[in-house]
Amino acid sequence: MINIRPVSDLRNKYPEIEELVLKENEEVYLTKNGYGTMVVMSLEKYSELIKEIELQNKLEERFGEVDMEKVIDEMEREIEDPNTKFLTHEEVFSKARRILDGEM
Repeated sequence: MINIRPVSDLRNKYPEIEELVLKENEEVYLTKNGYGTMVVMSLEKYSELIKEIELQNKLEERFGEVDMEKVIDEMEREIEDPNTKFLTHEEVFSKARRILDGEM
């Protein structure tokens, strides 16, 4: 469930917000005068978001922006093709690592 609170709760109900953020691992959306102003989240969750963004940026640098609908359609065609060779998860991760390291 989305937690929306007035910014004054940050001062008046800090322990309650801290519990939601740290123990429940949820974001708390703060409002001022009825409008959204900021989001409070744990450092761990923030770090995960930053890592995801950095990975996405690396992939976009390497391959350009990706049209996910097109990729999904292509994957569905490949799955239906009896000549498609499937890889083990070890092979996939090995290839992905080489791509991210710029070896391919």
